[in-house]
Amino acid sequence: MKLEDHIVAWNYAAVKVLDIRHAVMEPGDKLQGYILPASGFIYCVRGTASLNLNGIEYDADRHFIMHGGKGMRLSIEVRKVFEYYLLFYRASLPGRKDLARLLERSNPFRMQYGFESLEPLPLQYQLMAMEQLWAQGSLLERIQVKGLFHQFIHELLKQFTKDGIDLRQPDVIGQVVRYVEEHYRHNLSLESIAEQFNYSPRHLSTRFKGETGFSVIEYLIRFRLQHAEALLRCTDAPLRDIAEEVGYSDVYYFSRIFSKYYGQSPIRFRKESRQVSLSENRPFTTARFSIGENISSRYNVFEYDNHYHNKIIGGSSPMRITKTSSFIVAMLLSFTLLLSACGSANVASNAANSNGSKASEVTSSPANNSTATDNTNKEAQTRTISTIKGDIVVPANPERVVVLYLQGDLVALGIKPVGTSSVFEGAAFAEELGGIENLGSWYEPNPEAIMAVKPDLIIAASEETYEILKDIAPTVPIPYEKMATDERVMKIGEVFGKEKEAQALLDNFHEKLERSKKKLDELGILDKTVTIIEGGKKEMAVIDSKLYGRGSQIIYEYLGLKAPEILQKKIDGREKATGGFVSLEVLPEYIGDIVFRSVWDGADDLSDNPIWNSIPAIKEGRLIEIGFDFSYYSDIYSLDKQLDFVVEKLVSAYEKK
Repeated sequence: MKLEDHIVAWNYAAVKVLDIRHAVMEPGDKLQGYILPASGFIYCVRGTASLNLNGIEYDADRHFIMHGGKGMRLSIEVRKVFEYYLLFYRASLPGRKDLARLLERSNPFRMQYGFESLEPLPLQYQLMAMEQLWAQGSLLERIQVKGLFHQFIHELLKQFTKDGIDLRQPDVIGQVVRYVEEHYRHNLSLESIAEQFNYSPRHLSTRFKGETGFSVIEYLIRFRLQHAEALLRCTDAPLRDIAEEVGYSDVYYFSRIFSKYYGQSPIRFRKESRQVSLSENRPFTTARFSIGENISSRYNVFEYDNHYHNKIIGGSSPMRITKTSSFIVAMLLSFTLLLSACGSANVASNAANSNGSKASEVTSSPANNSTATDNTNKEAQTRTISTIKGDIVVPANPERVVVLYLQGDLVALGIKPVGTSSVFEGAAFAEELGGIENLGSWYEPNPEAIMAVKPDLIIAASEETYEILKDIAPTVPIPYEKMATDERVMKIGEVFGKEKEAQALLDNFHEKLERSKKKLDELGILDKTVTIIEGGKKEMAVIDSKLYGRGSQIIYEYLGLKAPEILQKKIDGREKATGGFVSLEVLPEYIGDIVFRSVWDGADDLSDNPIWNSIPAIKEGRLIEIGFDFSYYSDIYSLDKQLDFVVEKLVSAYEKK
């Protein structure tokens, strides 16, 4: 950067001093990997130390001064007693185009440089005065600190002109990579990352993609999935825990994005990777690999500067490890079948011994020995269902049904299961399933618990759960993500011989849908834009898909309402949906005429937030809160109830105007 540009930037900068510290370190003391929370100066008063800022080594003696930008990594190794001042500040430029171009070329507030001052006393005196005033803490003294800071900068720039200081441009992209890899467990967005480095999201995105070939968010996703892959391969941790460990609070969304990048679900990936491991005679061990340990590994996600990728996973408490293997399940199943067979043989033997003549009469009867009659009876008691896994024979009148995730479809058809995957308390059908056996999560069911309820039919919500459970009882895969609602409901109706009931159910739903659309159209609501969000005071998840839950299928698919263009192009598939978070500061750009906010017990109260209250839809009372549990499911029963809720709230929002 030209010195003239440096001076121009400081002339126009709006500056705020954030903190001033005066510290002393003893010989042998070390500061390792301290991340600068803001741009700042270090000034050495006395002593000697080795300073490392972003990989650049400096030998710091008395009167050495160094500058670094927010997010840079500082290490100090003391040789002699090291006394220094540390001053943090924040600076910004007004929104003029010429100044914006100057910052895009080079940002003086993020530059890295270090030198020994040849005229140190003016700099030191101003730092001493600032530190003393700062310690008093009053607002009046803070004004004087600001004035002294400008004098400090003036003296610094004056020494630049004399001494020809080497101003080093920071490796911004390297810092962003490091930041993403150290904070991937948190809810990151392009906006929040850009804020960390005082860059606009657009400028950071352009630079990052130009140097790496990937967008910031795609880099984040791939890095997270690399860790998820390792955890799936090497631990028995539940899927929900793995999702949370790599930064996804919604396991459903994690499963979808994993499937998108790997071409298969996490459960199938885990199963197949372990089969490969066994075939290569390299069994994995869970004892040395649990989430929360410090696991040394090397992930070259993009082959982008290896030193960015020699990372440690850790920081959270260890998870509970479940150790149910397919071998144990098979053994339990075989043992159960063996006991059943033994029990049947004993019953038959006892019957023969106690009813000798009658048993003899029965076994000698030609009618009872007729193969044709047996086949006819068997066919009458079963039906054959065509599925993605081939033809499956199921009971004609199943009495002990287990269902995963698609509970609402069965409830709507009047079928009550004996066991089901866990149900959120606020689900539309929760009361209908009160007292039903909980068999684990729908994406990771408990095979032993399922065997214990002795099912005669299992409805699995995915191919992966089908593979886990198919040997327990006749299992029908209904991959809900690959089937439209009508197709899925009709297939379930076929399984239970309730095709007419299923068709009537769908007809009623679509008739209600048409009446609802007509009503909304009459009120002009179908022309409004709708945004669905979820989150809190710092950032929000903005829903950009029809199939994410939170009412998105009813709102965007069935009612045909549109989102603001920034989201609609992702919903339509014109741009890749990311399901990412945005900071509250940029949230207004994503908000339409109406807002649906997914909430739960303990969700952040935003009523006093000025940014939130400045959004027109919020100010004008067009915020609709929809329960997370209620809007999570996409079965026909839940969709029907969600339709009633959404339409009622939309009508209420506009009828009262």
